[in-house]
Amino acid sequence: MDYIHELRKITGPRKLILNCAGALIIRDEKILFQRRTDNGKWGLIGGLLEMNETYEEAALREIREETGLEVRLDSFLGIYHNHNMVWNNGDAAHVISAMYTASIISGEPRIDEESYELRFFSRHEIPELFAEDHIACLNAYFSGVRYPLMKENRYQ
Repeated sequence: MDYIHELRKITGPRKLILNCAGALIIRDEKILFQRRTDNGKWGLIGGLLEMNETYEEAALREIREETGLEVRLDSFLGIYHNHNMVWNNGDAAHVISAMYTASIISGEPRIDEESYELRFFSRHEIPELFAEDHIACLNAYFSGVRYPLMKENRYQ
């Protein structure tokens, strides 16, 4: 988040394009959701990319930070947009999210400072979500969308 804080010092709340990554963490056919401290609403697990991070690296880092879980990314769900995201402090963005499915390798969900609550919900229990890209991602997942993970060749 340091990158975004530094960027916001320059731009203020003006609308930015922000890249995010996250995952549908699945256990026993239920998906893990987070009730966020910044708006009190439910959403998927994920967050902003840091400088020089891939989408996959960001998804794994955000999941570890926000839930304490170690996960394996299983499939790519797609790129989803939230064209008019506005946070409670007035910061605005066009959010572009790369989303995955993930399985838990180890750990039990635990909240951090960004979450009031973490809870698994079945398809029919999912609460109202705050972000249109999360809704689009879930719709794609439930309609069977899955893509293989891409093997990235990073040039150093």
